Amino acid sequence: MNKKWEISTENKEKQKQIANKYNISELLAGILLNRGIDEDKIKVFLSPTRSDFYDPFLMPDMQIAVDRIIKAINQKEKMIIYGDYDVDGITSISVLKQFLEERGIEVGYYIPNRLDEGYGLNKEAIKNIADNGYKLMITVDCGISGIEEIEYATSLGIETIVTDHHEPLDILPKAVAVIDAKISTNKYPFNQLAGVGVVFKLIQAISIKLDLDEKEYLKYLDLVCVGTISDIVPLVDENRVIAKLGLKLVEVTKNLGLKRLIEVAGYKKIDSSAVSFGIAPRVNACGRMGYEEEALKLFLSKDKEEVNKLTESLNKHNIKRQEIEKHIVEEAISKLENEKEIPPVIVLSGQNWHHGVIGIVSSKITENYFKPSLLLSIEDGIAKGSGRSIPGFDLHEALCKCSGCLEKYGGHAMAVGLSLKEENVEKLKQEITEYANQMKIDEIIPIINVDKQVDLKAININIVKELEMLEPFGEANKKPLFVFKNLKIDSIRTLTEGKHLKLSLKEDNQKIDAIGFGMGYLAEDYLIGDKIDVVGNIEINSFNGMDNLQINLKDIMKSI
Repeated sequence: MNKKWEISTENKEKQKQIANKYNISELLAGILLNRGIDEDKIKVFLSPTRSDFYDPFLMPDMQIAVDRIIKAINQKEKMIIYGDYDVDGITSISVLKQFLEERGIEVGYYIPNRLDEGYGLNKEAIKNIADNGYKLMITVDCGISGIEEIEYATSLGIETIVTDHHEPLDILPKAVAVIDAKISTNKYPFNQLAGVGVVFKLIQAISIKLDLDEKEYLKYLDLVCVGTISDIVPLVDENRVIAKLGLKLVEVTKNLGLKRLIEVAGYKKIDSSAVSFGIAPRVNACGRMGYEEEALKLFLSKDKEEVNKLTESLNKHNIKRQEIEKHIVEEAISKLENEKEIPPVIVLSGQNWHHGVIGIVSSKITENYFKPSLLLSIEDGIAKGSGRSIPGFDLHEALCKCSGCLEKYGGHAMAVGLSLKEENVEKLKQEITEYANQMKIDEIIPIINVDKQVDLKAININIVKELEMLEPFGEANKKPLFVFKNLKIDSIRTLTEGKHLKLSLKEDNQKIDAIGFGMGYLAEDYLIGDKIDVVGNIEINSFNGMDNLQINLKDIMKSI
């Protein structure tokens, strides 16, 4: 598929000025400028400190929440935390529960089962909480849309404090306090915190109010960092401060469960990739497979033997999740290949596809075909599922246009959840295809945003190591992408039974290796001696004690 390369514009004079001021290369200076990092924020971006956190009392209702929690601490009230089953929710509960228990208060928790209850508050759970004598409930990573459920909790004598980071509805829940930087009255300077980030601000505020040493809340930055990176929030501003400082704490974490997870994941370097691909999938697998409490117990446990057993269990859940995911992917692709042509929006359904996994499968289908997709699991005549979209096509808006054949739906432009009667699946396919064609979805071209066009001679190992100052990478702060033009193919082959592409490229007398994962199918399109342009990340490939530069390819084309 043809892709459009958009290369950022340069302000060379400004680059030189920034490079001299901060003693960095012009290449790094240019990347910082391209990413909208203003000159006065570069120091905080590259080297944040604990003094770079914002005042937590700027958050809506923070003072009210802190006063109510301190009252509960002083009066030894029974308190419960209601959270979510993903990494953000699990780390949120872990941090708040441990912090409060260190203040000498009994703290329970409730996590809804993804397969039976779904996301967020539900009345049956709240009834159970009331029956167990809890009078104060704090929601983490959920609650902002629980209008009816919080009213029900109030009717049962439960006071609720909401801490959340999701978009609010037109009306707010009638809780004691609603802490969410996305509500209209917000004055907090950053509204993109993860759920666990909001919890961090809460324990920071309580610590300030109780005149505690700052280490009493800073020591939880390891779990706050893990939850933040895992939730794919933008790693800029205060999220970057959390992630950058938190990763240092993850390296030396005293949390037995987190430490064991890192060991099992096998990552030698603790960075955003270790969290995203080593830790997060294992924790998320618990929620996806219906064993959400095991992940929480892992982070709470003080017993090494229990930690080892729980880590082994998390691994098994993740392996099982991978097996189920692979099976559904294969079945979905088989169904798709039997179609006469691939539709503009892919809608696939299967009997009893696992609810906890089909969202991942939808992401893979969308990534492979660059088309929005809806994956539906059919059980007892009802189709429930998840969808993922592509930049430029609002999938939630598309569902709004097809709402007549849906029972329930929600989400945002890039990700949705939905349910409908099985008999309406074909109608949904027709209506969403018509809408996609009206929106001219076939004219949407994948765009690769490139940081800079460079020559091979301008790149060396020291420059690449300097670029590591941009870590941690994640949403809104991706690994830098570079364009190299007019490189000559010196050798070309495939690896792993034709799956991957391996190239040796040459510019004048300088050579560099390049690897294209999943790009083996392109090998037949190019010959030794061809001149090509490539887009990719520059990385250091360490092998047999030798460090060599390598391009991790994202796209290639023949030079004009």
